[in-house]
Amino acid sequence: MESASELVYVVDDEKRVREALSALLRANGRNVQAFSSGEEFLDTPRQKNVVACLILDMRMPDMNGLEVQKLVRTDSRIPVIFITGRGDVPSAVLAMKGGAVDFLTKPVNEDALMGAVDAALARAYVLRKEAEDATTLWTLYQSLTPREQEILPLLASGLLNKQAAAILGITEYTVQVHRGHIMRKMQADSFATLVRQASKLQLEASLTTTSDV
Repeated sequence: MESASELVYVVDDEKRVREALSALLRANGRNVQAFSSGEEFLDTPRQKNVVACLILDMRMPDMNGLEVQKLVRTDSRIPVIFITGRGDVPSAVLAMKGGAVDFLTKPVNEDALMGAVDAALARAYVLRKEAEDATTLWTLYQSLTPREQEILPLLASGLLNKQAAAILGITEYTVQVHRGHIMRKMQADSFATLVRQASKLQLEASLTTTSDV
């Protein structure tokens, strides 16, 4: 994985709070980018090669924190830390169900905030690695020929070479040859690895024999 810089986004409609959080984070060695609304944050292009987390105010005019969280979740994989001026149990429950790392009340405790930021950035690294692995896996899959893409889910479903051959109307030897090519192209060091790759790609086997078509 390429090295990436770290960034903490702060979204709060109160200028005083926004500036205080930014100053606190910078004093603790964090790079910060602050926004006065969810709309402003969502409309700003994300920096490339950056591992980031989002500190998000729960209660803001126009678009509240939960609405921003929902849109962030569909557009990117940025861990969210919620802050709020009032204890709001239902909102906290919804935030955590939506994948929030933490839910802090104002005035925010410095140690609690920095701990939450550390946890959120750690999660961001994991999410970034998962996304990169998924992209790499899809690229490997796309290197397979159409016939190999037909054979892979059949083999991954547990069928023997001769069973896959019967379904596709080809010889067992041909399936065996394709199987070797698939293993090499998918960079699978074992058949178990190939099965896991097929599962991650969510490939479904068509078990209809050619005589049934």
